[in-house]
Amino acid sequence: MSNQVTPSKFSSIIKCKCPTCRTGEVFTHPVTSWNDYNKMHEYCPVCGLRYELEIGFFWGAMYVGYAFNVALSVNVGIAVYILGHNPDVWVYMSAIIVGIILTYRLNFRYARILLLHMFAPKFDKNFIDKKD
Repeated sequence: MSNQVTPSKFSSIIKCKCPTCRTGEVFTHPVTSWNDYNKMHEYCPVCGLRYELEIGFFWGAMYVGYAFNVALSVNVGIAVYILGHNPDVWVYMSAIIVGIILTYRLNFRYARILLLHMFAPKFDKNFIDKKD
């Protein structure tokens, strides 16, 4: 019997880990990498899960990313209203655009991670696609 503790689902989402084994890396480079922040492993290096569960699977992440941007825009808009005492519209737009630009890498990654964690199968040897 193994004494390893399986990380929690929340912890594996925050750390961008595989949804089945919760220890394998999903992305090949850190989020701070300028050109390669979006590069993903094709398979989990630990359990062998194929991350793209079906062709075009990550197109759905656009909807999750859109929801993130809407939530960010509402929160930034409220913060600008409270801190700026209802300034001109260009201040709202500038703050929202800057907020979206500053968070686009995190938005991209977490939209994919959440989608993957919602739809990936539980750990089952029959569903895991092994590398040849």
